Amino acid sequence: MTTLSIFHQDKPESPEQVVENPADIARLLKEQGVRYERWPTRALPASVTSDDILDAYADEVSHLKDESGFATADVVSLTPDHPDKAAFRQKFLDEHIHSEDEVRFFVHGKGLFYLHLGDKVYAVMCRQCDLISVPSGTRHWFDMGPEPEFTCIRLFTNPEGWVAEFTGEDIAGRLPRYEQLAGGA
Repeated sequence: MTTLSIFHQDKPESPEQVVENPADIARLLKEQGVRYERWPTRALPASVTSDDILDAYADEVSHLKDESGFATADVVSLTPDHPDKAAFRQKFLDEHIHSEDEVRFFVHGKGLFYLHLGDKVYAVMCRQCDLISVPSGTRHWFDMGPEPEFTCIRLFTNPEGWVAEFTGEDIAGRLPRYEQLAGGA
């Protein structure tokens, strides 16, 4: 189940609020300028390729490209047996910003986006069917956990793809990590 845990930046040990209803999550994130939607999933074969995924979601991706000016879309996937999983996890764990919106649609699996908005941190455990769009300039980080298992469609306006500017703040190290917020699921 998708969850939104809201922390005060000065009290990172426990959330002030935990929300599980997708409509409430969408409303709370929208109030902060963050797009969150649930898309229907498609039946995809076990041997699915990136092209198969992009073909299956071509209408939705095309709509987002037209609506927001995205130039490219690709698919990223990580599994627990990936030899560089620890390095990949570490790459995204520090607070950073982008000069463009960061858009992810979870085709499979889950991952945890932390959004540092004012004096609050919104930790969104995204799962299959979830689309999140983190606005450009939003301080955030991503935790895929120690045993990552996800496949996402990514959209970019910059053809170079993921380009981050790290803030140098230590807040990401003060909040509970994926292991604590993911629970048993």
